[in-house]
Amino acid sequence: MASIWSMGELLVEIMRPQVGIELWETDTFRGPFPSGAPPIFIDAVARLGHPAGLIGAVGADDFGRCIVERMEADGVDCANVQAFADGSTAVAFVTYFEDGSRKFIYHIGNTPAARGELVNTDAVVDPAYFHLMGCSLMTDDGFRARIFDAMNYFHAQGAAITFDPNIRPELLGDRALEDVVGPVLDLCTILLPGVAEMELIAGQGSIERNVAHLFATRPVEIIVLKRGAKGCTVYTAGERIDIPAFHVEEVDPTGAGDFFDAGFLCGLLEGKGLRECGQMAAAAGALNAAAFGPMEGNISQETVAALIAQGGEG
Repeated sequence: MASIWSMGELLVEIMRPQVGIELWETDTFRGPFPSGAPPIFIDAVARLGHPAGLIGAVGADDFGRCIVERMEADGVDCANVQAFADGSTAVAFVTYFEDGSRKFIYHIGNTPAARGELVNTDAVVDPAYFHLMGCSLMTDDGFRARIFDAMNYFHAQGAAITFDPNIRPELLGDRALEDVVGPVLDLCTILLPGVAEMELIAGQGSIERNVAHLFATRPVEIIVLKRGAKGCTVYTAGERIDIPAFHVEEVDPTGAGDFFDAGFLCGLLEGKGLRECGQMAAAAGALNAAAFGPMEGNISQETVAALIAQGGEG
């Protein structure tokens, strides 16, 4: 059975329980929650019923245990998740504001999160997709090189390279964006950006020009543009499909984009059409946003199908 793989930073997230509390203020936090874009994504894939594997690293500590035990319980293959005794598991502190913005403090670069590598190729069986996130490419230059090595391995094994740019300026620093994401875009066939991210990587000034530029200059075959409350738009070279969002009571948007990615790729694995894949993606993202915590949405094949069946788009 075809599998989906990802690689990147594993971390726990420590979260403000209400909006509007600055990180510099003395106040309460909730957590630890298993987090990191790749773990959130791949855990959702496993919960949607597909073989899923992750490459990364944690510290040999309780925070690492929090992440790995959760993913293994949900069915993720963690044979390529290493635990290092000489470093602590990565942590991100996050707070939200009334306008929907958020602020992070990361402790990643000097942790095992930046030391993962593909160490057990025997665990890689029939890979259909190797999915990467831009934030993973920005944590550490050496780690990015190992991610590129793994990407080239999966590409040689016949896996399609899929990419969510997920650009975090606080992680990018003064590095040139093309140097960080260009090698992935050179192999990527399915791209899942937000509007602002697509402008950053294409730079053509409008959505339609950005789409045309990416199809003309990269091997991308499908672009799934995430538009928040407006839903998403799926583009191919000859087709545009607008898909409305599913409206739920939003509790925490962290991880919704990663659940979205998982829903879309799982739909493709199941042979669904692009509209159905977009609906699966939108439903998965909505279910995640309806729960507090980055990996806590009530997601399964049944809950996604039920939300699509009951409608609520608009």
